[in-house]
Formats: sequence, C-alpha cells, structure tokens
Amino acid sequence: MFDWLANPNRFNRITEKIQPCILVITIITLISGLYFGLFDSPKDYQQGDAVRIMYVHVPSAWLASFLYFSLAISCVFYLVWKHPLADLVSSTIAPIGMLFSVLTLVTGSLWGKPMWGTWWVWDARLTSMLVLFFFYLGYILLSNAFERKIDGSKTASVLAIVGLINLPIVKFSVDWWHTLHQPASIIKIGGPSIDDKMLLPLILMIFALSFFSLYMIILNVKTKLIEKKCEALLLKSNLEKYRKQVKI
Repeated sequence: MFDWLANPNRFNRITEKIQPCILVITIITLISGLYFGLFDSPKDYQQGDAVRIMYVHVPSAWLASFLYFSLAISCVFYLVWKHPLADLVSSTIAPIGMLFSVLTLVTGSLWGKPMWGTWWVWDARLTSMLVLFFFYLGYILLSNAFERKIDGSKTASVLAIVGLINLPIVKFSVDWWHTLHQPASIIKIGGPSIDDKMLLPLILMIFALSFFSLYMIILNVKTKLIEKKCEALLLKSNLEKYRKQVKI
C-alpha cells in the first residue's frame, strides 16, 4: 500500500488531474474570504477594525500546526519505510509551514499591540508557537547540514518527530495555563462563540490558505522530482562518457 502511495509516476498522474481544481478552489475561497472579511463582517465592539487581523492570523496558526503534524507523519514514512518521495514531501512542507508560523507570530504581534499594549508577551500560546517556528527552522538547517543528503534527512526527521510534543502545548496552552491569549472560539464544546458574519470569512480563509498550501506542496514536489530525474539522466550520461573514454 505504501509503495503504491509513494510511487512518483503515480503521484504525478494523480496530481496532474487535481491541481487545476485545487487552484480554482484557492482563488475562489481567497477572494470570497477577503471580501467578506474586509467589507461585510462587522467590527468588534472592543477591538474595532483590528479584529480583521483574525482572518489571516487564525488560519495561519491553524496551518502552522497542521503542516507540522503532516511534516512529522511524512518523516515517519521516510524513516520506517524509506520512501524517497516522503523525504521530498517533508522538505517541501517545512519552509511552507515555517512561513505560516512566522505569519502567525507577526500578525499576532500586530493584533496584540492595540489589545495588550505591547508587541510581545511571554504568553504560553505565543511562546509555544515560537518554539514551533524553531522546530521548523531546525529541520531545515539539519536537513542541509550534512555532506550526505541521507544523513541530513534522517537527523532532521528525528527532530521533526520529537517536535510533535509541542503541538498539544500550542493547542491547549490557553486551557492549561492562565494566559492573555483568548481561548478557542470555533472548535469548542457548545459550538462556535463567534458571530456568523465573522465565522464565514474565517472559514473561507482557512480553506483558501489550506488549498494554497496543498497546491504549493504539490508544485514543489513535482519540481523536485523533475530535478531528481534530470540529475539521474546527467549522471547516466556522464557514466556513459566515462565508459567510452575507458574503452578508448
């Protein structure tokens, strides 16, 4: 089953069909989310227009965590079943996930300044998200720190799996400790505690950035597969030239 999923040719055939659909969904949800978020959703009675940062901040935070979980699972596939495609997927997910963790921290600071009166506090949620950023950064640095690519991939994969311990802290820190960060308002017992006009653009932006991430991951993996194929062809060509020279 895993060999079937990890076959590069099969991956290319499947993604070739779904990529245009993913792009269309991304564009539609992104435009709709931005429109409803900027022009149709109401101001918050306390935060005013600053609440609109939520439409980027919340989806970015959700994706930073989800992509890290996906990175760790992909690393498990690579370490256990030795699938090269899993390593390519991991190396593609990491920079995208790190980008969303940075976006979460930046938008969180922009949101926190008018609400808390400061750009940064050592809040449990903020601190655990910063730790998540460093796990992403550590994976990227380790994967490129060794002369042999396989050594870097293995070491970075172990780090990524260890970093899973941080995800529950990111999610439940506001429930476990007294923090300035507001608790969950969408996925919670009793249903969402957010106005429907705010909930709609928020969901649309979550879908938009999720499908955008998926599109970029597919695009980058396919690009790396082409690069690998070109490297293999170049190596084969060089070997043939060497054999001819030896015969001469």
